[in-house]
Amino acid sequence: MTGIPRSLRPSGSGTRVRRTVLGALAGVAALLATGVTATPASAAPDPGAVAPSARERALAFWTPQRMREATPLDVLSVDRSDVRVSAPRKGKATVVAPSSPAAVPGPLAIPNGGGPWTGGGAVTKTAGRVFFTYQGRTASCSGNAVTSANKSTVITAGHCVKLEGAWHTNWVFAPGYHDGQTPYGTWTAAKTLSTPQWTASEDINYDIGAAVVAPLDGKKLTDVVGGQGLAFNTGYNKAMYAFGFPAAAPYDGEKFIYCSGTTYRDFLLSSDHGLTCDMTGGSSGGPWFTRFDEATGTGLQSSVNSFKYNFLPNAMYGPYFGADAQNLYQSAQSS
Repeated sequence: MTGIPRSLRPSGSGTRVRRTVLGALAGVAALLATGVTATPASAAPDPGAVAPSARERALAFWTPQRMREATPLDVLSVDRSDVRVSAPRKGKATVVAPSSPAAVPGPLAIPNGGGPWTGGGAVTKTAGRVFFTYQGRTASCSGNAVTSANKSTVITAGHCVKLEGAWHTNWVFAPGYHDGQTPYGTWTAAKTLSTPQWTASEDINYDIGAAVVAPLDGKKLTDVVGGQGLAFNTGYNKAMYAFGFPAAAPYDGEKFIYCSGTTYRDFLLSSDHGLTCDMTGGSSGGPWFTRFDEATGTGLQSSVNSFKYNFLPNAMYGPYFGADAQNLYQSAQSS
């Protein structure tokens, strides 16, 4: 996709952010506050492994107080004239089964525009908050543990691992986070990575990121919390559930929030899925599921919370999981 410099309006801290998205609708999930002018972001190489000493510092850095005070990294706000659209590469439809047993899917709460998740199940363990440092401040997103060969893979948004040409530092994942508690521990990233398109030019159509987390107390992530399944190249117009930890008003990051409904293909500027949803900054990177079963809390992750149009504040958009998303997953699980 060919990009055009434009204004992004991040919410939350009100900090002015300068960046270019050479790829589509621009980048991260900013809500609707201060306007900023984009400038070119340099491409960054794969950050590779995070040194054990850096992981130890990250674990010590993220105290409960810092987690509570972290600024939500906003869901992108995109203007109508920002970019020209291109379509993600597609491939063969592929499904990875959840690690936890699932019953026959039966949606019970469609549609929902954004409310606390009270259904329990596996998703309350696999999904969690992501914390990191960005431009000298503490920030938060959302993420989800998935079935993987290394039992250590977390899927999130691309802008939750890299933004404005720089990879985030002090990156940790807190599965099952709620009310200031981390019941399943805090897992430090041994490696963060993203799609080639996001890494090179922060193309919104490919706003997908991953982290490989180090073992904690001698155990691997999905041995502790389980892993959701994934689906790639399975089409549009699906019944989906989206989850996250929105922390910008009217939310506070302490509750697990969901939206549900039948998605549609973005008819404006991207090739993303669209869903009626009022989640705010901090929900970025939270999982979208097809074939989600409320009884067990399991499903197939098929997208992540990515961006909002500033003129459609009640609609959330998430990237299509095509060939490049699948390649990212393969790279992460083989790391």
